[in-house]
Amino acid sequence: MKTLGICWVAYAVLRILVGVLQIFFAPTATVMFGALLGRVADPYTLMSIFHVLYILEIVVSFLCGILGIIGGLAKASDGRSGRGALIAASLLALSEIPIGIALGTYTLIVVLPRQAERATR
Repeated sequence: MKTLGICWVAYAVLRILVGVLQIFFAPTATVMFGALLGRVADPYTLMSIFHVLYILEIVVSFLCGILGIIGGLAKASDGRSGRGALIAASLLALSEIPIGIALGTYTLIVVLPRQAERATR
């Protein structure tokens, strides 16, 4: 489980870096998306939806990064705690292609069956 914790800490740092880059490139992304709205009947509504979704993606990146660091450090230290944080981070990481899908799926396969075994006993 120590390797899984180290992988999560590395991935979490990457997700936080992506969130920071998304904040810095928000004006560029807005201009690029706005350029596509030249021939749309109601561009202001679509631009508002774009901003909401962009902010939501930034929040998901930071939340996944924070939960990944908490769960990864817990798994790397003793291997018993941090399951809840890793399950939440795994579900959030499934939106990131390809590393998030691979790490999130692997973590869910490794972590969830242990809880299911306890529930059936």
